[in-house]
Amino acid sequence: MNYFELREQYPTFIYHGFEIEETDHDFKITYDFETVGLERFNPTYTLPKSGTMQYRNSKVVKEMVFSLGMVEIASYWKCTCSPQLIVKCGALTNAQVAWWKKLYFHGLGEFFYMNDIEPKMEDFININCEGEEICGEELFQTNHGQIIPVGGGKDSFVTLEILKDAGDNNTFIINSVMSAIHASEAAGYKDKLLYVERTLDSRMLELNKRGFLNGHTPFSAMVAFSSVLTAVLNQKKYICLSNESSANESTVANASINHQYSKSFEFEKDFHEYCEEYLTRDVQYFSLLRPLSELQIAKIFSTLKEYHSVFKSCNVGSKKEIWCNNCAKCLFVYILMSAFLEDEECVAIFGENLLDKQELLSIFEELCGLSENKPFECVGTREEVQIALSLGVVKRETEGKDLSWLYRYYDSLGLVKRDIDLREIKYEWNNEHYVPSEFILYIKAKLEESFL
Repeated sequence: MNYFELREQYPTFIYHGFEIEETDHDFKITYDFETVGLERFNPTYTLPKSGTMQYRNSKVVKEMVFSLGMVEIASYWKCTCSPQLIVKCGALTNAQVAWWKKLYFHGLGEFFYMNDIEPKMEDFININCEGEEICGEELFQTNHGQIIPVGGGKDSFVTLEILKDAGDNNTFIINSVMSAIHASEAAGYKDKLLYVERTLDSRMLELNKRGFLNGHTPFSAMVAFSSVLTAVLNQKKYICLSNESSANESTVANASINHQYSKSFEFEKDFHEYCEEYLTRDVQYFSLLRPLSELQIAKIFSTLKEYHSVFKSCNVGSKKEIWCNNCAKCLFVYILMSAFLEDEECVAIFGENLLDKQELLSIFEELCGLSENKPFECVGTREEVQIALSLGVVKRETEGKDLSWLYRYYDSLGLVKRDIDLREIKYEWNNEHYVPSEFILYIKAKLEESFL
C-alpha cells in the first residue's frame, strides 16, 4: 500500500493509555493504541517481580510503563505512518517530544529504506500530548546486582563469562527464544532467569498480511525500556548489555540508516540521559562490550570451548535453534570464528564449511565492503571482516593448510593483509562507553587471559 495514501486515509494514531495488573510475582501491562478509522490494538507485557512490594501506584514505575508504551507504538504506527500521534495518557516536554521523534526516525530507518520512503525529520510525525502529567507515590528501595540480557550468541556468552565473578547476576530474556534460554542454562542461570512475555496484537499481524506497511522496528530500544522496568521490579542496579562498538557503523553507505541503531552508542547515550532526566538514576544501563571490537569478542569466545556447541545467533534458524548456513549472520560469525579456530572446529559448530559455499559470494562481498551496502543484519564493521579474513588466511598459510574457496577469492583480489599484529588488536579500546569503573578490570582481565 502507498505511504502517502495511507497517511491521508489514516491521519491519526492515538496512545489512549495502559492498565496494570499486579500480583506478588507478576506485573502485567495492557496497552491501548488506535489507528483512527482502522483498528484498535491491545499489546501486553508480563514482567517478573520479586518481593511483596506493590509498584502499580509508583510514579516512577508508571512513567516507565508509559515510556515502554511509547516504544511499543512503533510496531503499530508503522502500518499506516499516520502523521499525527496523539498521546492521551501522559505529558511530554518539548525535549521529550524531540527525543521520541529522533528514536522513531532513526530506529525506523531500515523500515523507511526498505519501503522506499524518504521521510523528513521535521514532519514525518507530529506528537501532541493531551494527557496530564503522571502522578503517583514516591519509590524508596535499594538496588543491587546485575541484569544481563541474553540472545544466545557469542556476545552474550562473553558478557556472562566476564561477569561470572561479579555476583548477584540474573539473565533477562524476552519471549521464548530457545537459544537464549539454553544460553542461560548453559551458563548456570537456569534458576536466575528473568523472563518477560511480550504479546503482539493479532490485529496488527493481520494488517501486515493484508499489505499494510511493515518492516524493522528498534527492538533493542524496547529491550532498554523493558529491562529498566524489570530492574526496578526486581531491585537490580545494573543492566549489562552486550553491544559492541561496531554497532555504530551505518548499514547503507553514505547514509545514517543503521540496522543496529538502537544498539549503537548514540542510542545508548540518548537512553542514558533520558533515564537520568525523566525516569530513574537508581538503575544504570550500559553495554559491557562497548569498549571492545568484534575481533576481540571473537577471540575471547574462541577460548570458551564449552559454549561452542550451544551458542546460536542466526535469526533465520532461531525457531528451530539451528544455523541456517545461508544468511549474512551465519557467514559473518563463521568468518570471525575461523580467524581463531581450525576449519574442523568451525565445521563442528556450523555443520559445514561456509567459506566453501560459492553461492554465498554476494553476501560475502557485502560483509567485507566489496559491495556498497552491508547486509541488514547485526554484523560487524567492514574493516573488522577484512581483518578477520586476513587473519584466517595467514593462519592457514602458516599451518600449511589449503584455503577455502571464499578465502582464495579474497586473496585473488590482493586484499589479504599479512602484517596484522594480534597485539594491536588486543590493546584496542573504545573510550565511548558507560561501563562503570568496577567492571573495567573484569573486561581487561578476560582480554589478557584470552590473548595469552
